[in-house]
Parts: sequence; structure tokens; C-alpha cells
Amino acid sequence: MPSWSVLRRSMERRERKSLRSLEICAGAGGQALGLEQAGFKHAALVEIDPLACATLRSNRPGWNVRQVDLRDFAQDLSAESFGSVDLVAGGVPCPPFSVAGAQLGHEDERDLFPIALEIVEEIRPKAVLLENVRGLLEPRFDSYRSFIIETLRRLGLKGEWKLLNASDFGVPQLRPRAICVALRPEYWDYFGWPTPLPTPAPTVGQALGNLMNLHRWQGAEPWSQRANRVAPTVVGGSKRHGGPDLGPTRARKQWASLGVDGIGIADEPPPVDFPLNKKPKLTIRMVATLQGFPDDWTFCGRKTAAYRQVGNAFPPPVAKAVGLAIRKALSAKKLATRQLELTELTA
Repeated sequence: MPSWSVLRRSMERRERKSLRSLEICAGAGGQALGLEQAGFKHAALVEIDPLACATLRSNRPGWNVRQVDLRDFAQDLSAESFGSVDLVAGGVPCPPFSVAGAQLGHEDERDLFPIALEIVEEIRPKAVLLENVRGLLEPRFDSYRSFIIETLRRLGLKGEWKLLNASDFGVPQLRPRAICVALRPEYWDYFGWPTPLPTPAPTVGQALGNLMNLHRWQGAEPWSQRANRVAPTVVGGSKRHGGPDLGPTRARKQWASLGVDGIGIADEPPPVDFPLNKKPKLTIRMVATLQGFPDDWTFCGRKTAAYRQVGNAFPPPVAKAVGLAIRKALSAKKLATRQLELTELTA
């Protein structure tokens, strides 16, 4: 009989291959990419925006991308056949819980949490991962968060909310997010929230120095030294609030302290003769880097549309960290069960 360590490695390899997820409100793929890196295979990705769907297909031609309103998808879900789905994940629209969106919560027509819960009820996964803005954790939404957790409990899942900061996971940006993870009770005891990395995230200057110097701008090095903190939260991805700016006045002041002009997005990095006394603007590529996207991840559409995709994204490194924690819990339960079976056989 093979040793337990050999059996464990074999089961871990099978588990990495077999775990499957369904992604809702997939956007430009930040969460989907992170979950892919954590070992999940996507049964389908649901997104209403055509340009975001184009981004997903462009970067991952093999993904099953569904361009459809989430409400319509949920209504027709009983006719779908995805096979076994271990994880339902997604970042439902944040305006109902953000300051910019007036924080109307469940009274906002854009609130899709009830639809997400309907999908969970139909799919019956082993785990759920939902993320949103920090505002959802404010006291005014205590009862709504409890409603979500209670609904998940009724569906056979045990869960809780947690605030995670992207900068704790190597992302050069604060970006606090409200995360809900729920698992079937038999897996819950094996779940632990991911712990922050032991080393600090790169500063804005460290993350973007090479991009600022792409056209040999003479001010790139002193700029990088000045931009010696992680970025404030990237905002400005709303369709209701203008074009590709780095946020309202308060946010732009924070960017200015880092040597960044937050009014608009540049088409290219600063040229070699860009004035030393002028603050450069960020490009789409730079903002994507601050969100934790890899350099080869491209975004479809013109500048404003591309920036909205980037600005609304869930940083892939955070999604990967949470995905690994979920995968570990799902795998640990199977490994523990198998170890018990082997112990009983050899007793």
C-alpha cells in the first residue's frame, strides 16, 4: 500500500484539476484570473458588458464567457448544464453600498445580491465567494449582511464577512474590500482567512517606475522616489460619473501627493522631454498594474471603457489568496476523510 504522503500528493493533484467555479459579474476578469491562479477551472463566466466580455475572451479564448444580464441568467439557469460546480464567486455591483452610489442598499435597483443568492440556491456549490466595497460593512448594513449570511445558512452554507486590504497581498494599492466566504459546514472548520504577506506591498514608485521611464523621461527616477507609498483606492469606474479620472477631488489630492495628475488618463507614459515640474498622468496599463493585473492582461474598448473595467476590478492577487484558502478547505476535508478511511483499513 502506498504511503500516506504519496496518497496525499496524489489527491491534492486531482483536487487541483477537479475544482470548478461559476463566476458572476465577471467584469474584466480580476477575480476570475485570481481564482484560476488558485487552481479553479471556470465552468462559465457571466457578464453583461460587451467590452468586458471581449476582454475576457481576448485574454482567455478557452473560457466559457456568457454575455447576459444576471437576472436573465438566473431565470434560465435550470435549463443550463454546467456539471458539478464547487464554487460560485463574483463581485456584484458596488454602487448600492458605496458613498458615490448614495448607499441605498437593497432599495437600489442595481443590488444583485438577491439574484446571486438565487444562483447559489440553484447551483448548490460547496463554497461561495462574494466581494463588494468596504461600505457594505458599515453599521447601516448590519441587517442586510445578516440577511445574506442567514440566506446562505438556509441553503446549507456557513459563512462570515471579512475586510481585506489589497496592500496586504502584494497589491500596490490600499483597496479595502468586504469579502463574504461561505462553505458547507463539513468544510468550514478547515477554512482560514488568508494572512497578510510578511513583506510590504510595492510603493507606487516601485510598481510604476519602469512604465514611467518607458520613453526615457528624465524625471522618472525622482518621481519614483517621491511616489513612496501604496496608492489610494482606484475609483472612477462608474458609468454615471464622467470619464476616466482617478476619482473625486479628495482622491485627486491623494494622487497629487504622490506626484500624479488624477484628472484624466494618459494615452502614453510621459515623453523624454516631459517637464520636470509637471505631474504625469497614469495610463491604463499603469492603473492595471496598481490593481495587480499581470503585464500581458489586455483590456478591450476605448480609454474610458477600458478604465471602467480596470477601476471596477477585484485585484487578482487578493482573489488568488482567498481562492487558495477555499481550495485548501475543500481539499483538507477530502484528505482528512481519506486518511480516516486508511486508518480504519489498517487498524
